[in-house]
Amino acid sequence: MTEFFQSLAQHAHMQHALLAGLLASIAAGVVGTYVVVRRIVFISGGIAHAVLAGMGIAYWMEGDPFVGALIAAIVSALIIGLISLRAGQHEDTLIGALWAVGMAVGILFISRAPGYKVDLNSYLFGDILLVTRQDLLLIGVLDLAIVLAVIYFYREFQAVCFDEEYARLQGVPADLVYLLLLCLIALTVVTMIRLVGLILVIALLTLPAAIAQQYLRSLGRMMILGAILAFGFTFAGLAASYQPDLPAGSTIVLVAATAYLVSVAGRMIARRWRERS
Repeated sequence: MTEFFQSLAQHAHMQHALLAGLLASIAAGVVGTYVVVRRIVFISGGIAHAVLAGMGIAYWMEGDPFVGALIAAIVSALIIGLISLRAGQHEDTLIGALWAVGMAVGILFISRAPGYKVDLNSYLFGDILLVTRQDLLLIGVLDLAIVLAVIYFYREFQAVCFDEEYARLQGVPADLVYLLLLCLIALTVVTMIRLVGLILVIALLTLPAAIAQQYLRSLGRMMILGAILAFGFTFAGLAASYQPDLPAGSTIVLVAATAYLVSVAGRMIARRWRERS
């Protein structure tokens, strides 16, 4: 642990990694709360995995993969949102198909890119230690956009998440608000790609918020606690992975999953204790 703190104090790439974790944790805490409350984890997973198509096409065109990721995330969010609003009983099948097609298209274009030397692991599982200043700027801008949108549309998001029918009766454009929420999820996915990759991003998006939901009912407080937990897991995962040279993204997610399981088990034990008392 001492070596980790020494490296953190001396090396810019470690500082960048920690700052990226802080910025992404804000988005994860805020948007992840909506994902958990609205129970749209599967839809969020579809958005996350479809992003690889945009990254692959951008790389094939010799452009910035994360610009491609941003475009693909928004497009897939709108497509999946419209599917979920209109498809009814076929929703799971269509979203699952888009999930798989996005991954397949991304891998196909990456394999055909000029001078193919791409390490897919950095996209699929993340590499937080390779975060650059440009990445930090992009994450910071997306973070700001997410927070401002949530502040401005807080009541509308709350109404749609907790009681969509009542929201409609009150004149809230529920479908448009829902699509906007999915776009915020898309932006959040892009902020976390560098940290944990496309495959693991849903875990970091949902687990901190799920833990917060076990103890709080206020949406705002859940967001704050979710963001704190997400950053705590990121910090702990970085620290735990440093000495044995483990993949940081995977370690972060394992830390989050362990905390979630401990929280669930602790609440079950506490409930049984109260029932016996």
